[in-house]
Amino acid sequence: MRHRTRDGEGRRVPDRVGHIARRWLVALWLPAAAVAANPIAAQPLGDCDAGYETVLSTDSGAPAEARGIWLDRRTLRWPDADASPGHTVDPSRRHVLYHADGGGIRTAADGKVEGADGAIPLRILAADGPRPDAVRERFAHVGPGTTLTLDVDDAGLRALLRQSLVLVQEDRAGRVLRATGLQLPGALDDLYAAAVDAPAPGAHPSPSTTAFRLWAPTARTVSVCLYADDRQRAYKREPLRLDPATGLWSATLPGDLRGRYYDYLVEVQVRGTGQVRNRVTDPYSVSLGSDSRRSFIADLDDPALKPAGWEATPRPEPLRAQTDMSIYELHVRDFSISDTTVAPAHRGKYLAFTGDSAGMAHLRALAQAGLTDLHLLPVYDFGSVPETGCVIPKVPDAAADSPRQQAAVMAHAAADCFNWGYDPFHFNAPEGSYATDPSDGGARVREFRAMVMALHRLGLRVGMDVVYNHTFAAGQDQRSVLDRIVPGYYHRLDAAGRIERSTCCENTATEHMMMARLMIDSAELWVRQYRIDSFRFDLMGHQPRAAMEALQRRVDAAAGRHVQLIGEGWNFGEVADGARFVQASQLSLGGSGIGTFSDRGRDALRGGSPGDSGADKVARQGYLNGLVYAPNELADPALGRTDLLRSADLVRVGLAGTLRDYVLTTADGSARALRDIDYNGQPAGYASAPGEVVNYVENHDNETLFDLNAFRLPRGTSAHDRARVQVLGMAFTALSQGVAYFHAGIDTLRSKSMDRNSFDSGDWFNRLDWTYGDNHFGTGLPPASGNEASWPWIAPRLADASIRPAPADIAFARDALRDLLRIRASSPLFRLDEAAEVSRRLSFPNTGPAQNALVIAGHLDGQGLADGGFGEILYLLNVSPQAQVLDLPAERGKRYVLHPVHLAADAADTRPREQARFDPARGRFTVPPRTALVYVLE
Repeated sequence: MRHRTRDGEGRRVPDRVGHIARRWLVALWLPAAAVAANPIAAQPLGDCDAGYETVLSTDSGAPAEARGIWLDRRTLRWPDADASPGHTVDPSRRHVLYHADGGGIRTAADGKVEGADGAIPLRILAADGPRPDAVRERFAHVGPGTTLTLDVDDAGLRALLRQSLVLVQEDRAGRVLRATGLQLPGALDDLYAAAVDAPAPGAHPSPSTTAFRLWAPTARTVSVCLYADDRQRAYKREPLRLDPATGLWSATLPGDLRGRYYDYLVEVQVRGTGQVRNRVTDPYSVSLGSDSRRSFIADLDDPALKPAGWEATPRPEPLRAQTDMSIYELHVRDFSISDTTVAPAHRGKYLAFTGDSAGMAHLRALAQAGLTDLHLLPVYDFGSVPETGCVIPKVPDAAADSPRQQAAVMAHAAADCFNWGYDPFHFNAPEGSYATDPSDGGARVREFRAMVMALHRLGLRVGMDVVYNHTFAAGQDQRSVLDRIVPGYYHRLDAAGRIERSTCCENTATEHMMMARLMIDSAELWVRQYRIDSFRFDLMGHQPRAAMEALQRRVDAAAGRHVQLIGEGWNFGEVADGARFVQASQLSLGGSGIGTFSDRGRDALRGGSPGDSGADKVARQGYLNGLVYAPNELADPALGRTDLLRSADLVRVGLAGTLRDYVLTTADGSARALRDIDYNGQPAGYASAPGEVVNYVENHDNETLFDLNAFRLPRGTSAHDRARVQVLGMAFTALSQGVAYFHAGIDTLRSKSMDRNSFDSGDWFNRLDWTYGDNHFGTGLPPASGNEASWPWIAPRLADASIRPAPADIAFARDALRDLLRIRASSPLFRLDEAAEVSRRLSFPNTGPAQNALVIAGHLDGQGLADGGFGEILYLLNVSPQAQVLDLPAERGKRYVLHPVHLAADAADTRPREQARFDPARGRFTVPPRTALVYVLE
């Protein structure tokens, strides 16, 4: 992986002002009260019922930016854009750290600092002075500038970090030359390093007492407020005491308080706001009341929180290898909100999974066919759906291409009952909108467990989509949790001290000690208490590889078995190319065993890129939907065989597990390792083992495959052929080495009426139909946001009734996926778990410049493989609308037969049995149009 040059810690800044610091007096006032871990003074209980924020003193004059960065407890860096190697320091300038107990420091240019309680002179260090390697690595992204040190003991530093701080550069007369706020995480992680191994934060009830612990090292006071339920006023307020070594505040109250509710009052200094008292829920909440206003006290080992049969229901057997995973990605509300076979009170809820419904019959059939995992879109507590009083909009019955449906949906989007849920509020608590009673903190826990138990009884392992890379809110927002307890710590900051938002929202900083701990503790909780079997990490590339590997160790220990981890390893934003740490990204996870989604085969099959819009959405065809061989009306006439050959090579990259060392004969006839094949400036092959790659052609993001093909397939393509193209897409996923990942509804030709981003598009554009009567194509123009530029191309397609599938087409695709899962499960040759085995056993006989580029042929050699099932396997995938004849000399004389799944009386696709031909004398195969077929040699 490429890394940016580390140019910060290696710059030398001569120490030429030490003698100046000794020539002037400095006032240093550190109030003893700020150092001592004293409980709060008695205050009215009504503070517990006040607003979420009470400003005690203002700090509006503080610098707007925080460009000073604590590197550790003694060292600061003030990056300077004008700094250069060997630059000298003007001895007429000095650096001073001003502090004020309640804020109010004013730093007018050319004037003297006002409003400070004290000042500390700072000594300039050489930029390359001795500091631990871990500090150098962590802050390698910080630009060159002045490196400073201060002489304050740990007790004094703890007091400073609870105050308003301004770093000032002055002239000899004390006039301000420049001033900045400070970024604290480096100091906090150094000073409070013991916190990472301290007892877990949260509320911990026992038969005789209840303990509360909160990490808030910069808080001045912390108290806990207790409530009888999630509605009544507080009945008790109790102060917590600070452990100065860890920064944890704690209190042990008499009595078993399980079933009660609580929140914290945290008095803390907030840069630019002042000293505030925040009423805030617990980041370690294990459950909550309605709309997440109060945390719920629970012992998750309490039998009262376990549904009947929880202890007796076994988990599915561990997988042999990560490559055995085949995953169906599903949204809890989508699953049942439109299913009339579910009891009305359970539709869109956890308990919909516990009945004998049409949706459960669908999942049961997939499990029986070989599906191993059901991955649920976010089910932790998220902030984007009202848990009580959400609105279900009335959508008009309008034309297929009408804008009226989307207008009705979007008019209530902020208040409706739907969102994907990529808006974390509390990482450790189940989402309340999926519970039958969001006000009952116990109901969330029991019903979530009931869902997991029901899926385990089907033989399906349960995976969670988790989002630790950002939070729903930050700062003093009412729905901000972490940042109102330890301001400026949990989120990643840019050079000016603003929260980075490259992930869409407020990026968390899992490179910080206690954010990493929160993530790891959270994942362990879901594994230990809810029997979660695997995780999908949203935007995992924004997290350090080291943190993900630590998480892997923890969850494996908690489960007593291996817990599979996969995630989005995209490389972008402020962390790109290892700018801040070694990322958990595609190119940086080799050897970790953690899987990343591969865009190599996906883009080659689908065409274009996820960012396409307008005419590009139509024109940029892929290998599946007509590139060169079936051009649509906007296809580029300059494209030709060379483009098709290159696309076919990238499809083979995906089938070979995107393995960096796998050698492929490419379109020009040369044999190249996949790492040496270009993919948009990156190596096409990047994985060290097949289990480190997740193969897919559709997931919740971007258009469904059916909708994308509505753009890209020629307009005259029949509805049945569209279904066949969909099946081919599923076949490429099922037959690729690595993890197979399918979006719920891909097997029912799911349409979102061509919506490219349905995260907030309501139930209307996210429907699933387990009666298999409709795929909901042509149910109105998709929401204007993100789609309006493409409406001129979307509208005529939605209005074209010939695109919409018949129930028979849906049934064909539904049954075809089940057949593909049976084929994948029939032999470990489709699921090899070592790179060397893939290189030894997988070959592509139809390659090079003379290949038939419309047929992908893959050969799997099972000789000597225990339980391989077959001596040899040959799969053939024909994307062309016409039958193709393929001569493979190496297969002459072999006694191939169709895979038993193809020969079954109830096989979904009859073309292999009725139209496929094999002439062993010539090694000639006739492959029916748009068909995937598998031959075996026993």
